[in-house]
Amino acid sequence: MNERTGTAVVFPGMGPTAFADVGRFMLTNAHARELTSVADDVLGYSLLDRFRAGGDYSEAAQVAFLVNCLALARWAEDEYGVTPDFCVGPSFGEKPLVGHVGALPVPDTIRLTARLARCLEEYFATEHQDVVTHSFVRTPEPVLRELLAELDARGEWYDISCYVDDDFYMVSLREGSLDRLTTRLRAAGGMSLYTMRPPMHSAAFGPLRDRIAAEVLDGLAFADPRVPVVADQDGSLVTTGAGVATMLLDSVVRPLRWPDVVASLVERGVGTVYVCGPDRLFGRVPATTRHVEVVAVNPRSAMRPRRHAQLG
Repeated sequence: MNERTGTAVVFPGMGPTAFADVGRFMLTNAHARELTSVADDVLGYSLLDRFRAGGDYSEAAQVAFLVNCLALARWAEDEYGVTPDFCVGPSFGEKPLVGHVGALPVPDTIRLTARLARCLEEYFATEHQDVVTHSFVRTPEPVLRELLAELDARGEWYDISCYVDDDFYMVSLREGSLDRLTTRLRAAGGMSLYTMRPPMHSAAFGPLRDRIAAEVLDGLAFADPRVPVVADQDGSLVTTGAGVATMLLDSVVRPLRWPDVVASLVERGVGTVYVCGPDRLFGRVPATTRHVEVVAVNPRSAMRPRRHAQLG
């Protein structure tokens, strides 16, 4: 039996999410409707209309993902009485984390998310156009090191962007190197998953970090979080507004280390995590499920009919 009684709310990283998957939740859930109305006011357009029009990582899709994560966290508070001891937001999940812990008011969090989306689109339209981030599994660390050594031997640039599990990684590299890498992965027993464009989490993106600091975060007053935050880069504890802002900036240039985050939660007594948002990754990998109980809080679970105890 798990003797760790602490809880944490986890906002997952963002994957492609179609309007058909979450539209009914956004239209019928009271929290989602309220937050969507706030987003409409902040953005100056209908979030639902823009989101319905498509685009996996468009500005509207990113704000819609944020809205859904925040609405689901509020629903979890109502449904489960969740009062977390810690909050975590790997990768994109940092954005809903900011709003949920009160580091920024929700309107400013929506504004931050939209501005970040625009800033990334503008930056990668001219910079690092040949760089992608490739994810793959079934690749133990010794095999990974062998594959990366081959890239080194050929003088090819790369950077590990995400450590997701013991055999699950995301590597940023030039697109011209991708076919050779995927061929070697298959030969070594690994399995490629998907390739992201634009790329993410690399020390090569220092100018982007500086641009976000100057154009997006400047003028925003980050408050100390109401709930201690566990940073997704290394599992360290963040308890100040300045620390939250730095975590956001560091996400641009530092890799995500999910096993370190889970280890940090376990060391702090967490036994249950509520993954609030559409999630295909962080609540499912063994790095999570081996160590904590996972409660999936997603649009589908929130839309299920309530079961009420029968009166006898």
